[in-house]
Amino acid sequence: MSLVKTVRSEAQYEEMTARLAELVASGGPGEEIELLSLVLEDYERKHYEIEAPSPLAAIRFRMKQASLTSRDLEPFIGSRSRVSEVLSGTRSLSLDMIRALNRHLGIPADALIKEDVSQQETAIEAPSANAIKKLRDLGVMKAKEGFEAFMVRMAGPDHVPAFLRKSRTERTNAKTDQAALTAWLAAVRHFADQAKVSKPKKKMRGAAAGRKLAQLSTLPDGPKKARELLREWGIVLVTLDHLPGTYLDGAAMRGKDGADIIAMTLRHDRIDNFWFTLLHEFCHVSEHLAEDTPLILDDLDLRSSEEIEEEADLFAQDALIPANIWKKYVTPEMSTEELELVAKKAKVHVAILAGRWQREHSDYRRFAKKLGRGEVRCQFRKRT
Repeated sequence: MSLVKTVRSEAQYEEMTARLAELVASGGPGEEIELLSLVLEDYERKHYEIEAPSPLAAIRFRMKQASLTSRDLEPFIGSRSRVSEVLSGTRSLSLDMIRALNRHLGIPADALIKEDVSQQETAIEAPSANAIKKLRDLGVMKAKEGFEAFMVRMAGPDHVPAFLRKSRTERTNAKTDQAALTAWLAAVRHFADQAKVSKPKKKMRGAAAGRKLAQLSTLPDGPKKARELLREWGIVLVTLDHLPGTYLDGAAMRGKDGADIIAMTLRHDRIDNFWFTLLHEFCHVSEHLAEDTPLILDDLDLRSSEEIEEEADLFAQDALIPANIWKKYVTPEMSTEELELVAKKAKVHVAILAGRWQREHSDYRRFAKKLGRGEVRCQFRKRT
């Protein structure tokens, strides 16, 4: 990363402004973008007497500064139509948009936040027509039921999900339909509250528990057995299809009575994906849920540098295939027979080895028939 220095002249200001534009355009290091933004802000504050810009003005200023088009804003704001609505002033920024614009484009959070941000946080719009249709197709929402009535039935009269405001992680897609996500979470918690789980004297947590879960993958009905074991440990596993616009693999959350919940969408109906997601969420339940963090959401197609996400990824990886086995036996040239032998040594389903091998070697053709496609969802006709 280049050295970020104090701006002492107009020439330096122009030079560093150009550097910022170059970094933003190329997707350069976030830390340098943030530092450059702070240094430039400090210079502007001292040398230019201007009012704090409105959110829209701040966005347009950064677009001009970094030569960005409206399409360049889609990863941070959402669909083309949402970007258009924000730039025309007809849609307010959500918290997720504010965080993304601040983190990735270096726009000061103070310039993006309005006085009515608390109202923006709690406002719930109706989800898309496709999300409503999916809720009805799943049998979760009644045929003639309106969205508000559905939310009241799922979550009670005070259905505005305060837990959403407390615990968004970086591993959520900027294009997420927050209303659809809210509906999905309300339905998950509704089903979890109906489930009967044990109250164990001692919570089963940590690496040993992770390995015990992982080894169930060798059984034909391993996913169902995992749900039963988690129930004995006082954890509810709910499977519910993701809704259009939610881009979700799983979530770790607390129920109304404080019970731990692992929720999974099974959107990638593969054995390798099921076990990695399950162990990832189990780590969140074990290590990261707390009174001030009652919900963690995961789109595992996204990479994340967030500490708890890195911890959960590593936990799942090592629980499924211990590091010593992976380093000793796995090679770039290994055959299908060798893959199966290593799976036996690790005491896990061969799909788990195949999936990790593909990811680490960026080769998604090899071992493609070993991933166990279509073998998970059929085991979960009942959600809990």
